[in-house]
Amino acid sequence: MSDIIRNSEEKIIDLFVPGRLCLFGEHSDWAGTNKTFNAKIVPGRAVVTGTVQGIYATARRSEEFVVVSELPEYEGDSFTCPMDIKLLRNAANEGGFFSYVAGVASYISEWYHTGGITIHITKMDLPMKSGLSSSAAVCVLVAKAFNELYHLRLNTMGLMNIAYWGELRTPSRCGRLDQACAFGTTPVALNFDGNEIDVERITIKKPLFYVFADLMAGKDTVKILADLNSGYPFPRTDADRLLHEALGADNREITGRAMKYMAEGDLEALGALMGEAQQLFDSKVAPMCTELIAPVLHKTMKDENIQPLIYGTKGVGSQGDGTIQFLAKDEECQTKLIEYLENTLGMTAYPLTLRPSASVRKAIIPVAGFGTRLYPETRGVKKEFCPVIDKDGMMKPGILVLLEELDDIEIEEICLVLNREEQSYYEDFFFKPLPMKHFEKLSPAMQAYEKKVQKLAGKLKFVYQEEQKGFGHAVFQAKDFAAGEPVLLLLGDTIYETHNGVPCTKQLIDAYERYNRTAISLHTVPVETVGNFGIFAGEWEDKDETALKLDRIVEKPNMIQAKENLAVSSRKSPENYFAAFGSYILTPEVFARLDEAIKQDITNKKGEIELTDAIAYVCDKYGAVGAVIDGKSFDLGNPAAYRDAVTNFGLK
Repeated sequence: MSDIIRNSEEKIIDLFVPGRLCLFGEHSDWAGTNKTFNAKIVPGRAVVTGTVQGIYATARRSEEFVVVSELPEYEGDSFTCPMDIKLLRNAANEGGFFSYVAGVASYISEWYHTGGITIHITKMDLPMKSGLSSSAAVCVLVAKAFNELYHLRLNTMGLMNIAYWGELRTPSRCGRLDQACAFGTTPVALNFDGNEIDVERITIKKPLFYVFADLMAGKDTVKILADLNSGYPFPRTDADRLLHEALGADNREITGRAMKYMAEGDLEALGALMGEAQQLFDSKVAPMCTELIAPVLHKTMKDENIQPLIYGTKGVGSQGDGTIQFLAKDEECQTKLIEYLENTLGMTAYPLTLRPSASVRKAIIPVAGFGTRLYPETRGVKKEFCPVIDKDGMMKPGILVLLEELDDIEIEEICLVLNREEQSYYEDFFFKPLPMKHFEKLSPAMQAYEKKVQKLAGKLKFVYQEEQKGFGHAVFQAKDFAAGEPVLLLLGDTIYETHNGVPCTKQLIDAYERYNRTAISLHTVPVETVGNFGIFAGEWEDKDETALKLDRIVEKPNMIQAKENLAVSSRKSPENYFAAFGSYILTPEVFARLDEAIKQDITNKKGEIELTDAIAYVCDKYGAVGAVIDGKSFDLGNPAAYRDAVTNFGLK
């Protein structure tokens, strides 16, 4: 596998950043930051998601900072400025669209000392000034462009913070949740505790068919924010105290239930909660500002023609007569609602469908290798059938330990990639009934386990690797089996032992479902051994330091190279080196890259199709997450490691 860092001098990257929609918890971002001055303030929390609509662009390195677009929103104008902090800050202070891009570029220039970039905005389907933070989206877009072209190694929170500080250099006074579009279309909960921000990714169980619409009535956001801010940081009147309750404890309770209902798929309860949240806002927040009376919003919410189509509705963002959101009952209701809003009420409406990450229900295990390192044992025994003693005390073939873990985490289908002549080996073991004279000699526990073996057999499917052209080639033989779904890939000669009670494969699947991208399980290795592995590096995406946003993958680096470029700092150690743990979640993009590699003969020095090259490509183009597994993997494929497995596996 080669280093995924490409030659950025000539590189042109594609960018997309969505708008953001605040589903619950509006105003709690700035309210929560006031805890810096008043310790009694309850931290804020907002449930936010990116929209399907957004800003599209291409970017490349250049000597100056340039933004161009032929889109009518920008009237064909362009912006060019040297990467000079003073000049960029002056441009940011002037206001207007280009002030936002200048603000971010000035921050990058001041703190990261990069060269320039040229951004060409090619498409924008995100409505402006509709509570969806189009200004924040373009700020995030500029930060992403610098990050990718100059390898600044920023995680998602880093991008969000740079976009925020960049926008603060403009006349705009954005809230802390505006830049949540950096997290893409995945819903997140943002917690605001003084100057501290914490992010929780929200897993949704059922599709959510939202509609948001411009009420075409207008509002004075500046007045809304000024009037509400007058009640902070210390409440002086009864109205101020109600405002603190609404944006504090009441909001924590509302957003907590929203996250719970989204995770459980309770759409009726989620819709009802929207109405409850709006009533709370109207009773405790709206009295602070006449702009929040919002007659058009409330008239639309009560429209009898809309009610049969929705579970619930409420305002958006700073509220007032700006934007309204609905949770439609299904896709058909979503379409009908948009038609009614646009054709009858004269509003501009947009769909927003949030779907669960595709569940991982299939697994692939390549087992076509001969097992040269275990010769002469492999003259008669497939290496995957070399025995170990499991934690239940039974002696089992290694492949059976692996299949049992897959069954425990409810994987439905398992594809073995093997040589055609070896299929009878697996059929004899899994499908040939145990003679009754032997079955009757087994203890009741062993008889029950024999039935479990037959259950596992029912999940197995076989595909064949007719040519030995590398690990990536073997994996690609299961493309039709994957059928466009995310699949769990395991090594046939590796078994796992969890340290926290959650199966190692389940830990990886959980990471995939949180981040919805190709996922690689990782563990630390000593720096002295990095030359034996592909080494993965990146930036932490979570405070628990269990997930890395991968940006560097290097095959078998030397120690100097690893120390200079691949060390990952953590609270436990200033230098960590991560190698593959032995399991992967492969998305359709990986199979597409393998297909391309086979057709274009993209191989390593041995003429093999590499899986790691495909993963590196996908990581570079689409992003990937590295999940640090709390457990240990045991390699059964070489004598020394096999001895360790026989001695230590299952003891914990």
